[in-house]
Amino acid sequence: MKLKAALALPCLLCSLAAAYADDWKLVWSDEFNTNGPPDPANWNYERGFVRNEELQWYQPENACCTNGLLVIEARPEHKPNPSYTAGSENWRIRRQWIDYTSASLTSRRLHEFTYGKFEMRARIDTRSGSWPAFWTLGATSGIRWPAGGEIDIMEFYASTVLANFGYSLDRKTKWLANKTPLAGLGGEAWSKDFHIWTMLWDEKKIDLLLDGKLMNHLDLAEADNADRGNPFHRPEYIILNQAIGANGGDPSSTKFPIRFEIDWVRVYQQTKPQPAGP
Repeated sequence: MKLKAALALPCLLCSLAAAYADDWKLVWSDEFNTNGPPDPANWNYERGFVRNEELQWYQPENACCTNGLLVIEARPEHKPNPSYTAGSENWRIRRQWIDYTSASLTSRRLHEFTYGKFEMRARIDTRSGSWPAFWTLGATSGIRWPAGGEIDIMEFYASTVLANFGYSLDRKTKWLANKTPLAGLGGEAWSKDFHIWTMLWDEKKIDLLLDGKLMNHLDLAEADNADRGNPFHRPEYIILNQAIGANGGDPSSTKFPIRFEIDWVRVYQQTKPQPAGP
């Protein structure tokens, strides 16, 4: 009986997957099939020095669609920081020079979602200095990071692929992180291929997957006591960015450009209630 039950379980899981394979309805996507700048109906841009004391200056010019891909390209570019203020304690304006440029695209105020299946097919640069990410942030007005919630569907730095959740608890940032060494995925050979990152988000849980393999899991009830309430029951917007330096490491010995190449980004939502648990 135990053997039969063990054999039956995979069949049951396959049956459920097949039965609900059509539950996801595509509600938004960008396939990046039109050459030129990314579609302004889908994407805004972050500009300047933004976070984490990273080295890059974000500007729209470093993002372009070509041959069916969105290419976010980081490159050395030496020019004056237009916001430079000598003696300032603010790292964003005390830097006199810009030494690297890149791009960060966001769907904020254009496309924001609560729950769904989020997917990206992309190839990332895993050399020293590179810090690409596919992530979401809370979109609710008046609730600032980290209380708004952060979901890192894909983040890479320091030879590690990460899948993370972050929110505010007792006025401190609460991180639930999964770190997978690049060597365990296949190293340099893995980096040459495109991969699919997925977030499955519903009213009870969030699962983060890489090429169909579960990387991290969050029961949403774990964040019920978060500051400003559970952020994962509120809308989030998407960010695609290629950072340089900081956690990404020293880029000085890396041959540029560094490219984050995205084939597509898609968001699905369920068309009927999920099946009840066992």
